[in-house]
Amino acid sequence: MEETIKILVVDDEKVIRDGCHRVLNGKGYQVLTAENGKIALDILIKDHIDIILLDLKMPVMSGEEVLERTSSQYPEIPVIIITGHGTIDTAVECMKKGAYDFITKPFQFDPFLLTINRAAEKRKLEQKAKNLQDENVKNLYDLYLEKSRLRTIINCMANGVMVNNRNMEVVLHNPALMKLLEISEQKENPLPLNKIIRNESLVSTLDKIQSGKTSEGEFISQEIKAMKKTLRAISAPALGPDNQVVGTVTVLEDITPFKQLDEMKSDFVNMVAHELRSPLAAIRQQNSVILEGLAGPLQEKQKALLDRVIQKIDTLLDLINDLLDIATIEAGKTVQRQIPLDVSQIMENMVALMSAKAQEKDIQLACSCQNMKTIFADPKGIEEVFSNLITNAINYSPSHGKVEVTAEGLNEYMEIKVMDTGFGIPPDELPKIFDKFYRVKHPQTRQVMGTGLGLAIVKGIVEAHNGTIEVESTPDQGTTFKILLPIIK
Repeated sequence: MEETIKILVVDDEKVIRDGCHRVLNGKGYQVLTAENGKIALDILIKDHIDIILLDLKMPVMSGEEVLERTSSQYPEIPVIIITGHGTIDTAVECMKKGAYDFITKPFQFDPFLLTINRAAEKRKLEQKAKNLQDENVKNLYDLYLEKSRLRTIINCMANGVMVNNRNMEVVLHNPALMKLLEISEQKENPLPLNKIIRNESLVSTLDKIQSGKTSEGEFISQEIKAMKKTLRAISAPALGPDNQVVGTVTVLEDITPFKQLDEMKSDFVNMVAHELRSPLAAIRQQNSVILEGLAGPLQEKQKALLDRVIQKIDTLLDLINDLLDIATIEAGKTVQRQIPLDVSQIMENMVALMSAKAQEKDIQLACSCQNMKTIFADPKGIEEVFSNLITNAINYSPSHGKVEVTAEGLNEYMEIKVMDTGFGIPPDELPKIFDKFYRVKHPQTRQVMGTGLGLAIVKGIVEAHNGTIEVESTPDQGTTFKILLPIIK
């Protein structure tokens, strides 16, 4: 007898919880409710849940935090985001982080049930597939002999499924895969991988998995192009009875609509930022003319007010520039001009530029270089990296503190460090500091102005140069950012 699908509705609005309970119970689902994220997590510990309906805006614990916890602890449970029209962008971001789908308030009955039914069917199919996988103790060629048992399951799946053996032959695939790859002719298994997949990156990934270069249980997610579509390919090793890799399993999903939404969002941000920057710059210029007395003498109070206006305008211009930088990074145009570069000169210039700001806070600012080597980089990008990291180090350090910037050649990389003796970052906040608009919460840094985009920009620039950035921090002792950039061989 088939088990009833159990749904957990997490929403702080009682009318939403009661409405979902009434509708879904009437359709044969078992429904549990929770008024906030903390209660929901307690229920997940005690009870088996098949589907989660999750509101984003809740007291006690936000929907984003609940999604993060469930994605890591219960990745098999489809999470459907409940969102208002004003938070659709956030819902799309949640889907990138693992959410299954989203529905908007107020609910429309038919689309609401369609989304629930689709998630329920996915859950049932995954459970059936898992049961079949547990029973299967033979190699993947046995799957070919039993394809009549599997055909019904995989043919019902909306995502493309492809199973390869150790000889890089496709031994199992479904019609959805051929539709995503826009292949109209019939293909009989087994067949060579290159007859279906022509993307070198995906072939390289499958070869890497076959060679055992991935850890046990690890899967690799990547984006590939197929004609005009953008697909997300998730590949994992298939293990035999002796836990040896006997092939690979790949699931492909069409994410083209989400990429288009993301591009539209970036274009919109870019357009708005450009439209705002010009009039703001003109307003600032006119205020500067008045402040300099070119339009007549001013009293001290008037000068103070105009100074404050210009400071606020500068803050807005900084935000606009950061938004433009983020839009550039997301469009993949971070690096405009790469040349052979010695970072020591840029580093020393930025330290000299920041010295006055450090002296105002009575902070010791120093830099040192060792075994310098040339990198291939965009000078403006590297300059922005130093500017953001040094500014943060000064802003988040108390008086009498110390900020040290170092650069050292290490084998094939240049290592750059920005170290401070500041307030530090709590361990639970470290994974979030490179997120856009995220700012570390500390009682002594509330007065520090910022957009929360600086570190996201730094990470984007470093990764565009094929580098890496890491952070180590101890609360009340200090923080160290470490960057590795490849040198010119």
